[in-house]
Order: sequence, then structure tokens, then C-alpha cells
Amino acid sequence: MSAMAHEHEPLTQEERLLEGFLALDTPEGYRAELIEGDIVVTPPPDGDHEEHISSIAEQVYIRSATPMQFSGNKGLAVPRNSLSVRNHVIPDGTFAPKELRLFRGAEPWMPCQGVAMVVEVTSTNPDRDRRAKRLCYALGSIPLYLLIDRQKGSVTLFSEPEGGEYRHTSAVPYGKPIALPAPFSFDLETGDFV
Repeated sequence: MSAMAHEHEPLTQEERLLEGFLALDTPEGYRAELIEGDIVVTPPPDGDHEEHISSIAEQVYIRSATPMQFSGNKGLAVPRNSLSVRNHVIPDGTFAPKELRLFRGAEPWMPCQGVAMVVEVTSTNPDRDRRAKRLCYALGSIPLYLLIDRQKGSVTLFSEPEGGEYRHTSAVPYGKPIALPAPFSFDLETGDFV
């Protein structure tokens, strides 16, 4: 009996892009994301960027009504929309209720289920954080997206994801508190961002 060679279906353009993306070997400190069909490589953040993330994490740890876990730079696999491949994004910060232990044993690109809030601090391409990443997080049904916009000097909270977009937006200038709803249930102080 002879073995027949099975022909493999050629990879689609989407499959080739995803395969190439997942095989990337970025330099230390850099991070690669797949956002709306584009491979985006970002250099390490500056100190002010990290200070903003640190301030948010500290306030959440101390003041959140629900104990939270935090991960900086955790890969999230986001469902695709009709216009793009499946997105692979890395928020500057990801919060999840501690009781869920989402990060324990998670794959490098984990699903968004259970994530309570993601945080982005704008840097080299603020429009990507304002639009493309906002849409990715809404597609992933992440309840809250907190955007620290350094170019505009503002903090925006997007909430109530539905149909690939957030239905509610609340924004304040630096220095004013912004209300984080449940499960956080406290006013985030933004005076340190000034």
C-alpha cells in the first residue's frame, strides 16, 4: 500500500500575516502588535509614560472596591471585525479581579474575557491609542478603557462596549479626578499627570 501525499491548502493572506507576526523576534524592550492588519513595533516607553502607569496601578491597588491584579504589557487576542484580521494588542496596563487569577498560566496572547480595564498612555502614535486600540478593546468587550492622552493633557474613560465601539465616554483634563465605576468604584486622581 502506498501513501498518498496530501496537498495542503495554501495559506490565506490573513493566515500568512498572522503566522509572520507570531514568528517575529523583536529586540529586547520592544513590543510587536497586530492592529487592524498592520504589524506595529513600539520602542520601550519613556520614564513619564511609566510614571503614569505606576500612579494608576498604585491607586487601583489601594482604592479599588474589588481587589485587582495588574499586568504591564500583557498580550491580548481580540476577535476580528469584518474589516481586519484577528488583532493581537498589548495594553500598557491590564487589570482583572484578583479572584479570577487570569494571568496565572495564561498564554502569551490570552483572550479578553474577565479583563476589567485596560490602560494606554499615548506616546509615539497617539491616534492609534485614540482610535484603533479603542476599537480593538471594544471588540474584545473589555468593560473599561482608560486613555491617558499626554498630547491633549486629558484622561478619557470609555465604557459600555457594544457592537465594536464604546457607548459612553467621560473625559477630564489633567488635575481633575475621573470616576472609575464598579468593580473599581473610586475617583482616580490625575494630579500626578500634570
